[in-house]
Amino acid sequence: MPKACSNDLRERVVKAVEAGASCRSAALRFGVAPSSAIKWVARWRERGDVSPGSSRGRIRSPLHAHREWLLDQVAATPGLTLAELRERLAAERGLSAGIAAIWSFFRREGVSFKKNAAAVRAGQARRRAPANELAALPGRHQG
Repeated sequence: MPKACSNDLRERVVKAVEAGASCRSAALRFGVAPSSAIKWVARWRERGDVSPGSSRGRIRSPLHAHREWLLDQVAATPGLTLAELRERLAAERGLSAGIAAIWSFFRREGVSFKKNAAAVRAGQARRRAPANELAALPGRHQG
């Protein structure tokens, strides 16, 4: 992403337009894109300021309005899955959201769904038998 132009340059372009130059001719004179000059002049006329707006995008997620509720649900039930959370959203809040949208929301909030210590102690559902157990199986020749 290109670096933002200085406010000094923006103000000089706006002053040139206010003095009677067109946006395109002022842009050519100061070496900026005509679209930038047009936007700066419009911003000047709207707000009285030429400083750039925030470079961060806005949050478009419909889940953001339910932020506190979602975080409370995960805090109250640590083993909650995304599918269960989606069902709760539909039943209790009347909001239909995909699992990917819910996952993205929690990723933005810094919440991860890592396995906890209790799940690790329980062991994997399918695990390889240790070598000493394999040797003791019937039909295995020890040699």
